[in-house]
Amino acid sequence: MQGKVVVITGGTSGIGQVAAERLAAMGARIVLIARSESRGEATIARLRQIAAAQAHSVHYGDLSRLSEMRRVGKEVAAAETRIDVLINNAGAMFGQRQITEDGLELTFATNHLSYFVLTHALSERLMTSAPSRIVNTSSHAHYRATLDFDDLQSERNYKAFPIYSRSKLCNILFTRALAKRLAGSGVITNSFHPGFVRTRFGDATGGGMARIIGLMKLFAISQEKGADTLIYLASANDAAQASGLYFYKRKPVDPSKLAQDDAAAERLWQDTAKIAGIKE
Repeated sequence: MQGKVVVITGGTSGIGQVAAERLAAMGARIVLIARSESRGEATIARLRQIAAAQAHSVHYGDLSRLSEMRRVGKEVAAAETRIDVLINNAGAMFGQRQITEDGLELTFATNHLSYFVLTHALSERLMTSAPSRIVNTSSHAHYRATLDFDDLQSERNYKAFPIYSRSKLCNILFTRALAKRLAGSGVITNSFHPGFVRTRFGDATGGGMARIIGLMKLFAISQEKGADTLIYLASANDAAQASGLYFYKRKPVDPSKLAQDDAAAERLWQDTAKIAGIKE
């Protein structure tokens, strides 16, 4: 990773922060995209302690808002002459259905749409920097998910965990469709399941869900273990041999049948592009 440039969302806490620190220690220059200025500055300070010679940087934006996704994407693309790795890792689960200023359900906007829009904004830099990589954080939660293309904004029946699971299914379908579009470009993309990790995830859901997640965390793995496959996909030579796959514990595994549906992947791509106002 010596001299490589790594752009990461969700890199100021949890497995994202562990990955940023480990990749910096391996020689990478880290470009954070963060929402919280206090956590962003704390993480940058830590990265500079680990690898002072690298000009680590941070860009701030709310990745639940389309305008912010576009703005931050343009800022990073303008600031960086090359990008070797893009890690789409930001995500959350929300106890109540919330609508963004764009009229989108918050889970969909944060966990799926931000991956799509940011990747599109940085795709030219990634292609001109090839061989390069895109790593998308998903979850085994997707195995329980279904996808209703007539209700992507979850207006009919909102329940926190099923909607979160659906967003993780979207991550895998996005990765699958993206890999086909990037074939032959030198850019590979894969998604992965980190395991159930002891992080801040789920703390803000409130009510019974937060209590259940809190109890489950007693049996969760460490953030270091959860970040292992992410670091592997971002850096290891043998992780660059295939694209469009879903990994767990450094090995490709079969996602759900729906996550392997090319027609669903393509329809999700087209519907998402329309929502984002992106023309291919």
